[in-house]
Amino acid sequence: MKNATFRQLRVFNAVARHLSFAKAAEALHVSAPAVTMQIKELEAEVGMPLFERQGRKVSLTTSGEYMLVYTRKMLALLKDAEDAAARLQRIETGKLTIGMVDTTTYFIPALLRKFLNEHEGIEVILNVGNRQALIQWLQNSEVDIAIMGRAPSEISTRSEPFAANRLVFVASPEHPLAGESGLQAEDLRQQSFIVREQGSGTRSAMEMFFAQARFQPRFTMELQSNDAIKQAVKANLGLSFLSLHTIGLELQAKKLCVLDVRGTPMVRAWNVVHTLSKMLSPAAEAFRYFVLEHAESDLAAQFGEFGQLPPG
Repeated sequence: MKNATFRQLRVFNAVARHLSFAKAAEALHVSAPAVTMQIKELEAEVGMPLFERQGRKVSLTTSGEYMLVYTRKMLALLKDAEDAAARLQRIETGKLTIGMVDTTTYFIPALLRKFLNEHEGIEVILNVGNRQALIQWLQNSEVDIAIMGRAPSEISTRSEPFAANRLVFVASPEHPLAGESGLQAEDLRQQSFIVREQGSGTRSAMEMFFAQARFQPRFTMELQSNDAIKQAVKANLGLSFLSLHTIGLELQAKKLCVLDVRGTPMVRAWNVVHTLSKMLSPAAEAFRYFVLEHAESDLAAQFGEFGQLPPG
């Protein structure tokens, strides 16, 4: 292993994350043959195969799983060294890796554009995943900052709320419940629901709502993104539970409607999160401060009162 390079380790980590040479190449902005070459060289250095390949399907070997643990530790240590050097120089340059849940893609890019206008020397990498993925990325030091809803309890983090996240039941305007007022949870018992995958914060909040109502709703479709869910709801295939931040355009165009269900909107907070064990680089600290200072007013400008935290 003494001749293995950090470039090879980064490529290995990317392939292990995506379980795809093509997706790893896309994430690293290199060609697929370059990824293949780096993996072959690393495997030759290790003396064992790191991946099993069956057509386009890629999986880690037992040796690969062990190597991945140490690879992530080495890459995290290298990132800490880079951040320490940046702090000593008191500069705001280098890479900033941000993890964000799918729902925040509706407002974080606009906020990020303003941030980068003030901090032109920072290169940003965005990783989008569900809540479960973000917790893993934080734990593995694969992201500097995470933008998510409920703070993780699985690991020690600093979690700071910066804006409200209001969750509501949505339907097609053609749905029989559209326009009804004073709906109770019980009125939803026989309805079909389109939900996010397991590990999604939105799904967890929805399951919590129905747990309090003491019944299990009928989940008829599971989709991996809010956009896919919105298309299915617009086609009147069922109801769903989404953040108001994701449906502004659809509400304006009257393609979706919010159901008047008692106990909703369910108000949660958006949080900026980082692990307590990780000392933030100047770039990450600058972004954290920018989010806390500007995000709520920025969301209020985009979404009105939907983005404002409730008092107290």
